[in-house]
Formats: sequence, structure tokens, C-alpha cells
Amino acid sequence: RLQRIAIPLKRGLLVYDDDAEEYNQFDDCEQLVTVDLVGGIHKTVASLHMDSWRTEMIAEINRINQVLPTIPADDKTGVIQQWMELVIDKMDNYKAEHYRYVKEGVTLLELAVWKSKIDEKEEYTAEGETTKKAKVDAESARKERRITCGADIVIKNVFPFLQLD
Repeated sequence: RLQRIAIPLKRGLLVYDDDAEEYNQFDDCEQLVTVDLVGGIHKTVASLHMDSWRTEMIAEINRINQVLPTIPADDKTGVIQQWMELVIDKMDNYKAEHYRYVKEGVTLLELAVWKSKIDEKEEYTAEGETTKKAKVDAESARKERRITCGADIVIKNVFPFLQLD
């Protein structure tokens, strides 16, 4: 009689039956045709960086409900388990790619803040006295501005908006 289940997307959720040598929690549920994922997965998918990633994940999440009605009762649990592992693996892959893009963006943001601080100081020097400094002084001034430019504060406040839930 069970037609629909709502489960979180989580590794190890379904327990392997060593005696039967299979996953068999839903094997007697001939009418099981719908799996609803609960938890934060839908919010995480919506937060993915690329439209193509979101589209692929939504399609993969919905795929189980298209194939489950055609699966024999004794294979339903195994099919659900394989589907969950596939969705988790794809999500992990996209999360890693997302964080790679975020890291790259944060690096660019840090460089932009540093550059604006350097430009700001050069404008101030050009308006005031014009002195020729040694190359060593210029390099140490650049390093000092990198530390004092405030990028760490900007990044600390921007980064939470770029993370996946």
C-alpha cells in the first residue's frame, strides 16, 4: 500500500541486509512509485553556480519518480539506493566545482581591493609631494598595503553569500 516516501538524501540511509545480500527495505512495496527528497537538497541545488548544473541535478532528482513505477517490487530498494548514491556523487562534484569558482572569485576580489588601495595611495602621492623612492621602498609599500587594504574584512563579509547551503 505504500505509494510515496519522503527521505533525506544521505549516504548510508538504507541498510544493507547481509543475510539477503541486498537492500530490501521497500521490496514488498509494489505500489511505491514516488520518492520525495526532504532536507536542504533543493535549496543547495538552487544555489549552484551554473544553470546547467541546476538543470542536470533537478532532472536527476526527478528521474527516480519516472522509473520507479516500472521497477519490479523486489528491486525497488536497490534502485533507490543506486539513485541516491548517484545524486550524492553528482552533488559532491558540483559542490567541489562551485567552491573552486568561489575560491577564484575571492582571490580576484582580494586583488581588486588591494589594487584599489594601491591606486588610492598613488593618487595621494601624486597630488602631494613628488619624490622618487627606491624600488625596495615601493615593493615594501605594496606589501604593506596588501596587509592593510582591508580585503580580509571584505572577504569575511562577502564569503557567506557565496557558500552553498
